[in-house]
Amino acid sequence: MGLIQAALVGASQTLADTWQEFFVCESIPSDVLVVRGKKQLGKHSSNTKGNENVISDGSGIVVHEGQAMIMVDQGMVTEIATQPGIYKYETGTSPSIFSSTFGAGLKETFKEMWDRIKHGGTAAKDQRIYYFNMKEILDNKFGTQNPVPFRMTYQDLGRSFTVGVRCNGIYSYKIADPVLFYVNVCGNVTDQFRRSELDNQLKSEFLDSLQPAFAAISASGIRYDELPGRQREVKAAMETEVDPIWKEKRGLKIWTVNINSATISDEDTKRIQEFEDRAWNRDPGNAAATLVEAQAQAMQNAAKNPNGAAMGLFGMGMANQAGGMNAQGLFNMAQQNQAAQMPQAPAAPAAASADSWTCECGAVNTGKFCSTCGKPKPVQLTPDGWVCECGHVNKGKFCSECGKPKPAGAPLYKCDKCGWEPEDPKNPPKFCPECGDPFTDDDIVK
Repeated sequence: MGLIQAALVGASQTLADTWQEFFVCESIPSDVLVVRGKKQLGKHSSNTKGNENVISDGSGIVVHEGQAMIMVDQGMVTEIATQPGIYKYETGTSPSIFSSTFGAGLKETFKEMWDRIKHGGTAAKDQRIYYFNMKEILDNKFGTQNPVPFRMTYQDLGRSFTVGVRCNGIYSYKIADPVLFYVNVCGNVTDQFRRSELDNQLKSEFLDSLQPAFAAISASGIRYDELPGRQREVKAAMETEVDPIWKEKRGLKIWTVNINSATISDEDTKRIQEFEDRAWNRDPGNAAATLVEAQAQAMQNAAKNPNGAAMGLFGMGMANQAGGMNAQGLFNMAQQNQAAQMPQAPAAPAAASADSWTCECGAVNTGKFCSTCGKPKPVQLTPDGWVCECGHVNKGKFCSECGKPKPAGAPLYKCDKCGWEPEDPKNPPKFCPECGDPFTDDDIVK
């Protein structure tokens, strides 16, 4: 009876599974990551006894936008579709009398029926379809229970602080590799795989990655209070930390990271504020302004002194003397520093003195002979004659002012016919422009 029963069941199931199915996945809810595909059955469908784990050749499979589909045959992923459209399933492992000519389809159907009779009336195969939610999985909230170390660096002052940052925000992710997600995360899903089954694990790994990510962010010079406005840098740092686990092992990819707020403790705030105040006063001008403000406040307090304003002002003066520095001294230091930082104009060459003269070799001298080459001081000539040491201009052989003789030097020319004198007495033209007489040695002023 067992064989007869197996034959009846095998025949019935084989005929039911020869119908070509149609698989469609409706919109996947935002809290569901994976849905097992089921055959589409209408109200008046005749195929209600088919095996859910058998897909007949020629069956249609629809993939919508925001979805991906994989087919698992005998426990192994054999097909994947990530683009929207309709796909036709053809492998030859599950024959249908509707997938070819009637005779060939019937022949393959009887072979399948005999195979099932050998296995007690059931199909010796397992074929399944899974749909994946490829949309962005939003609204994953996070918040730090304990402060996360964050290194703050003041590069212009050469000082760093380690503070504890508390932050909260939201991140989102996507399924980047459906096959990897199926193999390592959800596996053989009966009906649905919800995000709630994975949320706690992802959140824990996200928070564990904050510390090394903050270390990378702080190294780039970003301050903790700039984190809410630096979403791109925060996302890049978090990707570096979580990708080895999420992307390479689970097929997930972090999509966005939004930090709503980042705060530090009151103690850290006070410590940083005190340092910034001291750093401000490292500049003499800033220190002077601070001192003036303090002195003004002290004068107001002195006026309220119960022992009299004079005693209060006397105490303030003693304090200034004890400090060894006043505001005016600090302002002077600031001006000196500012002047030292301003670009200086190049120094002008030293002007020659009235008694100095420049030799042909370039040396500047004050005596009658060059101290470098020994040449005598040249006669200082002008268009009107020669200049004596006393400064008087002469034309004769002796100075008409002091009587000194004309010093030896270059000859001074003057036309002996008409008396015309060239502009350069040492270099006259070949002929006098007034009378045409040639210049010769007779025209040298003796």
